[in-house]
Amino acid sequence: MRYQTIEYDLTAGVAVITLNRPDKMNALNTQMRAELVDAVKTAAGAARVIVLTGAGRAFCSGQDLGDPVDAAHVDLERVLREEYEPILRAIAEAPVPVIAAVNGAAAGAGANLALAADVVIAARSAYFMQAFARVGLMPDAGGTYALPRTIGLARAMGAALFADKIGAEQAADWGMIWEAVDDDAFAETWRARADHLASGPTLAFAATKQALRASHGNSYDDQLALEARLQGECGRSRDFKEGVLAFLDKSRVARFEGR
Repeated sequence: MRYQTIEYDLTAGVAVITLNRPDKMNALNTQMRAELVDAVKTAAGAARVIVLTGAGRAFCSGQDLGDPVDAAHVDLERVLREEYEPILRAIAEAPVPVIAAVNGAAAGAGANLALAADVVIAARSAYFMQAFARVGLMPDAGGTYALPRTIGLARAMGAALFADKIGAEQAADWGMIWEAVDDDAFAETWRARADHLASGPTLAFAATKQALRASHGNSYDDQLALEARLQGECGRSRDFKEGVLAFLDKSRVARFEGR
């Protein structure tokens, strides 16, 4: 697919997908949603880590309410099932870590797109807003799943009902995101984090991601069984053998291959 609303770069195992409609604050229209699905799936098969970020002053302002295709009479149930859910599932099912590098405003579905990632790193000037109530809607794009699990029901309810801006630092304090970073160190920080993951044990990261995401729906016994099975697979990997050898050697760092 030739991309028109996003940019895609794959370098040294790091796939950076940049939402690129800065004049619209990277609002999501039909074309961008289709391109995002394709880009995430492409990166999942080619990269060792995926980064989602935005061009300009926003990460993503959510649904493009000014797009003729997304007019007021659009069938939102269809759009969510056919256009948003594939993005969210592609992120969740990617066998590599997905970082959301939130450079600015993340509102509505844009906020929940960020929260769908495995790790969220935000510039300190960025903010998150469940803006849905302002246009007579409820949170979607996975927001009603992510928010109560990260910040608790009381805060999730307040964020959804009042549609207040939640600054990056507050989001980090609440446990909504991994970290808030000073603006002048933001790009350097998320790139260093991405490089760290790209050089790490990809198979172990995939197992970690699978186990943690499954834990909400599993019983304790089921989760212990899943841990044992996945750890068994990791223990048979070349990366585990390399990690042990490097640990015993003490003079070098492990060179993980993701196998």
